[in-house]
Amino acid sequence: MHQGKNDLAEPLFQRALAINEKILGPDHPGIATSLNNLALLYQDQGKYALAEPLFQRAQAIRERKQKP
Repeated sequence: MHQGKNDLAEPLFQRALAINEKILGPDHPGIATSLNNLALLYQDQGKYALAEPLFQRAQAIRERKQKP
């Protein structure tokens, strides 16, 4: 992403995550995608402490959905 647009993107990604959680529930695979998108933005900004728990939560959702 372009650094100049990151500040604009962050609230949009946060809002998308909140909307998706409300509509889909906290463990839906779509939430993992929203979490990953926000985490990638934070990673791009060098905000690793914010990105890591989002990546971990996204991974946990995906792992739960793979179990029979």
